[in-house]
Amino acid sequence: MAKRLIPLFNRVLVEKIVPPSKTSAGILLPEKTTKLNSGKVIAVGPGGRDRDGKLIPVCVKEGDTVLLPEYGGTEVKLGEKEYHLYRDDDILGTLCD
Repeated sequence: MAKRLIPLFNRVLVEKIVPPSKTSAGILLPEKTTKLNSGKVIAVGPGGRDRDGKLIPVCVKEGDTVLLPEYGGTEVKLGEKEYHLYRDDDILGTLCD
């Protein structure tokens, strides 16, 4: 369903990652320890334009795991899932394993 929405300009469509509320042993974790503002990039726009009209590509690609700001972005609901649209400038970094 998310493939139907293609972001424009330097926008990035992100699905937030929900951390587990239990450990593998079944211990319940408090909410504060499970909060990590990260998400998986679902789709990216082509990029923005500079003053001369040259295309500035987006820094992330589909499938990247990114660190998101605590506030911001636009919530988009497609079907049963919730996604967020961020500007390329708003994404704080890429998380690597």
